[in-house]
Amino acid sequence: MGTAEDDVLSAQLAYYNSRAGEYDHDLYQDPASTNRIERLLTRLRPSGRTLELACGTGVWTKLLAERVESLTAIDGSPEMLAVARQRLAGTAVNLVETDLFSWQPAERYETVFFAFWLSHVPPSRFESFWGTLRSALATGGRVLFVDTGPEEGRFERFVPEASVPMVQRQLRDGTAHKVVKMLYDPPDLAERLAAIGWTADIRSVGGTLLAGSAIPC
Repeated sequence: MGTAEDDVLSAQLAYYNSRAGEYDHDLYQDPASTNRIERLLTRLRPSGRTLELACGTGVWTKLLAERVESLTAIDGSPEMLAVARQRLAGTAVNLVETDLFSWQPAERYETVFFAFWLSHVPPSRFESFWGTLRSALATGGRVLFVDTGPEEGRFERFVPEASVPMVQRQLRDGTAHKVVKMLYDPPDLAERLAAIGWTADIRSVGGTLLAGSAIPC
């Protein structure tokens, strides 16, 4: 029997399955979005054999693939991956469907990258998630990430008294969904990572965003 948190994560996955068809239109329709991604990837400098977590519809994946030696991208949503496969047709990107909370890496990578995923990891799974990342890194490898910072809270509808920090989202069909949403302040996140054995450089960028790199101590 699953826990209440398992139910929360199942509902979160269902939301992204349902949102797959409108995700790009909401977030990545204008050319400025592509330019912003390019600037962030230039700042982070991914390289080598690379793994992307929570690749979604593949918007970041396509631009990431142009900068690295090889790329494997994983996601738990089959509907999101279906969009990604169309976008990445003809590329050498390896797309894999898997549950990110039970996934264990079979290989090691110079770069592990994820965009807007850490904020969806419940606090109780933060340490184990970073433990999995540690096992995915080759010697000298780095974890790179982009996410929303505390300022994003102005645009979210937080669920009061939720056992896990959550926000409510509404799709175009009118259905309401709840997803985990952690908003990290860069210094606090760096301190939390230091407490579990990581050295991190995390900066606020682009208003409501943060970008970071982390290496195991």
